[in-house]
Amino acid sequence: MKRKTLFILFFSILTNNCLFAQSDTIINDSIMFLNSVFVNGKTIPHSSIKEVVVFPELKFKNRYRRRRYRKLIRDLKKVYPYAILAKDKFDKMESEFSKLKTEKEKKKYVKSVEKKLKDEFGDKLKHLTITQGRLLLKLIDREIGSTSYVLLKELRGSFSAVFWQTIAKLFGSDLKQKYDPHGSDYLIERIVLQIENGLI
Repeated sequence: MKRKTLFILFFSILTNNCLFAQSDTIINDSIMFLNSVFVNGKTIPHSSIKEVVVFPELKFKNRYRRRRYRKLIRDLKKVYPYAILAKDKFDKMESEFSKLKTEKEKKKYVKSVEKKLKDEFGDKLKHLTITQGRLLLKLIDREIGSTSYVLLKELRGSFSAVFWQTIAKLFGSDLKQKYDPHGSDYLIERIVLQIENGLI
């Protein structure tokens, strides 16, 4: 009887310590102690779980469309890392750029960044196809939240933005085109989310 009482006391102390721990504690495959929240006088177990992304299966009208979709996956897997790098570089550049006071300092800084980017990525980006280049522009808009045209205009001025927009138009691109994840860019968004969640 005494041994049983000691065991119950020990177990209740252990349970209390685990229940009020700061984070979820997994004891084994079948037991997990969770944080708790109080709602209307009741204690409710609480745990954060990772978001699960589920997509309906795509149905293609013919083999050609299926092949195009597979090519889109290949192209996006190739250019998506560059879009992430672009966002990282842009955030750092924007932080430094905002500290500069004169136009001369800003122009000098933009030129130095441009040279560094060309040295680091120039050869790699030259080997992208026109389609991959268009996709990269879309993904940069997705990551930064601003079209390439707006970025050029802010950093290099209106003349430079108009010049490069004209060049882009010759290759069937549009630097002013906004990324539309719920419309024309639905398939791109679907594939990117799958890449981000390690599904493809």
